[in-house]
Amino acid sequence: MCFGRSGDTPDVSVATVKQLPNPRSAGPRSKLMRTRPGLKLGVSFTQHRRIDRLRELLSRHPGGVTLYDLAKMLDVAPRTMRRYLKEVEREYDLSPLRPRGGGPCLWRIDPSELPRKVEMRRAQAYALLATRRIFDSLQGSALFDEIDMAVGKLRAFADRPGRGPNAGLANARLEDRFVYLPRLTRDYSDKSDELDELFLAVSELRPLSLRYPKAGRQGAAHGREERMTIHPYALVLYCDAVYCVGYHVAQKEIRTFVFDRMRDAQAIYEERFELPANFRVEEHFRGDFGALSPLAPVKVVIELDAQAARSVRDTMLHPSQKSAAVAGGGLRLTLQVDEPALLSSWILGLGRSAQVIEPQALRDQVQQELEATLATYDPALVRPVGKRK
Repeated sequence: MCFGRSGDTPDVSVATVKQLPNPRSAGPRSKLMRTRPGLKLGVSFTQHRRIDRLRELLSRHPGGVTLYDLAKMLDVAPRTMRRYLKEVEREYDLSPLRPRGGGPCLWRIDPSELPRKVEMRRAQAYALLATRRIFDSLQGSALFDEIDMAVGKLRAFADRPGRGPNAGLANARLEDRFVYLPRLTRDYSDKSDELDELFLAVSELRPLSLRYPKAGRQGAAHGREERMTIHPYALVLYCDAVYCVGYHVAQKEIRTFVFDRMRDAQAIYEERFELPANFRVEEHFRGDFGALSPLAPVKVVIELDAQAARSVRDTMLHPSQKSAAVAGGGLRLTLQVDEPALLSSWILGLGRSAQVIEPQALRDQVQQELEATLATYDPALVRPVGKRK
């Protein structure tokens, strides 16, 4: 990325980012490979960074650079550099130059393959910076590191003082004052490898093998898992959590999978699947109350008092939402929800202004949460569920 300014509206020229290659080890030991250079943290991710740096060096030297000079710049052996050049050749056409009269070969990216540039004004850079916290839950993964590198380049541009009326505004720190704040930042640091595996499978259209709770409420409730293979169509950051919309190969249906429930996710890198032309990720999510599941929707009825009704009356929480006035200015909400348990935190947030009428399972869940909270203040006030007067 290279930056430039023009008059009072500084611009940043951003090189188009092409898809990064995925180097594969020769002679895979199994169909499900867990270690692949270019995505994992540690040594393999360091190699990925070096290959990324090699692309940048070749782009900056259109006249060509010798293999030995490249090896010195990246502090690797010439033999390693030959391997890195082969990896870059998967992405770009290289056109080595052989100087007249002899001499070492000069490596360069074919001029027609050099990345194009996109002009970006300062305000556009700030707009992108404002969204950076959307990705905070991905911290610890190689995917987050790549995003953070791009954000760092934008921040470096935003920190530069402007010209004309913007002179001297280097410390205005607008990138810290024009921001999106997620409601809740999840911590996926203990699942960073699986998150990278999922992103690889989505981005390269690779099947994904994983363990996941069995479909059906009893299976999910008792923690029963099954090994399955899916075609991961999309990775979605939704309500500050990570979801995957994918095709369940054995069940022959599209389902939405919660990343938190995935275990032992492994991309099958020898295979690819076709993304349906009519696939639309928006069709698999509904409002604030979770993604669609293959389970039959459950009717949920919640009564709100007049205070809560004022804030909810004009809000569409779910496409199935129906409202009816009740005595005292309150409101009765009726919803058809795939996983009623996802509503509990929203209901608890309304305190005594909200009461679950049905289903009984959700009513019991909210009651148990309230009792657990009450017990932290005075355990003697807690009475067993079902023994209310």
